[in-house]
Amino acid sequence: MNQQFHQLEIWLRAKETEHIEFKEAKQRYDFEELVKYCVALANEGGGKMILGVTDKLPRHVVGTGAFTNLERTKAGLIERIHLRIDAEEIHHHQGRVLVFHVPSRPIGMPIHYEGRYFMRAGESLAPMLPDMMKRIFDEAGPDFTAETCQGASIADLDQKAVDDFRHRWARKSKNDKLLTLPSEQLLTDAELLTREGLTYAALILFASRVAMGRFLSQSEIIFEYRSTDATGPAQQREEFRQGFFACYEDLWKLINLRNDKQHFQDGLFVWDILTFNEGAVREAILNAVSHRDYRLSGSVFVRQYPRRLEIVSPGGLPPGITPENILWEQAPRNRRIAETFSRCGLVERSGQGMNRIFEACIRESKPRPDFTRSDPFHVWLTLHGEVRNPEFLRFLEKIGKERLESFTTQDLIVIDHVFRNEPVLSEDKGTLLRLVEHGIIEQISRGRGTRYVLARQFYDLIGKKGSYTRRRGLDRETNKSLLVKHIQENDAVGSKMDEFRQVLPSHSRSQIQVLLRELVKEDKIHSHGVTQAGRWFTGPKAAHCNHKQLDKNKGGKSGS
Repeated sequence: MNQQFHQLEIWLRAKETEHIEFKEAKQRYDFEELVKYCVALANEGGGKMILGVTDKLPRHVVGTGAFTNLERTKAGLIERIHLRIDAEEIHHHQGRVLVFHVPSRPIGMPIHYEGRYFMRAGESLAPMLPDMMKRIFDEAGPDFTAETCQGASIADLDQKAVDDFRHRWARKSKNDKLLTLPSEQLLTDAELLTREGLTYAALILFASRVAMGRFLSQSEIIFEYRSTDATGPAQQREEFRQGFFACYEDLWKLINLRNDKQHFQDGLFVWDILTFNEGAVREAILNAVSHRDYRLSGSVFVRQYPRRLEIVSPGGLPPGITPENILWEQAPRNRRIAETFSRCGLVERSGQGMNRIFEACIRESKPRPDFTRSDPFHVWLTLHGEVRNPEFLRFLEKIGKERLESFTTQDLIVIDHVFRNEPVLSEDKGTLLRLVEHGIIEQISRGRGTRYVLARQFYDLIGKKGSYTRRRGLDRETNKSLLVKHIQENDAVGSKMDEFRQVLPSHSRSQIQVLLRELVKEDKIHSHGVTQAGRWFTGPKAAHCNHKQLDKNKGGKSGS
């Protein structure tokens, strides 16, 4: 305890730099603000966030009542920014002090919160400056897989794996000359063999088991099958410590052994959908191989469960990539590997295939790819295989295969959001308007309360007219009748606006106010008071006032 007090005295005398921040927080402190300051401190190399102390010199302890459940606060910080932040309480004689110990961000990787990168600017926070972002990204250095591996030679490669690449490249490029090229020339043309020697990319893709163990043992892929989430040994475990081209077909075969079909029938329509879509799974594994950080010692894990697949790779997302922008930004960590996959047709674009994965999940009415368990040190992708809504399959069938092929990934994401009655982002407005023009979705109302539903024709086609009515909402007069009924039932005490939001949960406050104004004009209701304290009663206001005056007069006579 004496050591704690001594350290606190040192902090109290220190200048407030980019590595230490003081806040009084006498009664409470906003958790979201704490998260942002921790992000800023991590981006600036780590530091301390101290609550219960004045921020001006000479500082003194004032005590803080913030974050009484410290373990819960620490868990919340880890959940939001995926950094382990320690916290301690110091029970000073002048009050309780909280100290949050914030570690530095990983090398080459700035920390973000909700897609925003923070730094400190004086006593407040600001978006990180572009030059600071660039300096951090530059820490990651050049492509590790393009560097040569000292001591490795072409004799360390599996010739069958090299030939598999050869045939795929020839087929993709329609260049049969590749079939007869010497292996040295083939690898040189693919930039996998240089004058300095064999690259790490060549080992990762084509090495024999012995060579991989000698030069790059962390490049292995480990497959596990588990029938439940229970801890303990997996029912099956296979280790692939060899070049990727020598094992990726075997890896898919293992997954496909337990790849159950889900059967759905709706009248004449029959669907048999595999729990794990082959294209999505292959693309996810290719992403793990081309994006993982090979400087780290961990392996790529592919864990299969009956209804989900987890692919965990070391290194976190590449610099500049977040779960929010992963569909639209490209930044392959290992460009030499990504280019090799592109040359032979395993991927369409260098190092990017998330659009394929998202589209496959949406087309099969499965949950979208889940990155929530990722952190700065791992990318954790979960593919859920359960078909959630067979009605959506029928809906896509009615759109038509040819028309569906013309949809972009963004189109499908917006349709999926609308079908699930989820909010659509403001930046999707152009996509929404285009889909409305094509008759795929319908717009309900306008302004801030605008909502969208799938077009009536598709609910009619799949025999779900009632679902359309429910999604679209009740008609205007019915909604007004519901409001009047609620006001009548509570006429003795009056009704509040918050209650109307419960009566019509699909309506915004402004939409409800429009309905109320119409009812006032119709002399069906009136209000007393303003803002949140206002209450609503039945009948016109004048009649209500006359009624109250009559009651007052009667009361006066009886008391005389």
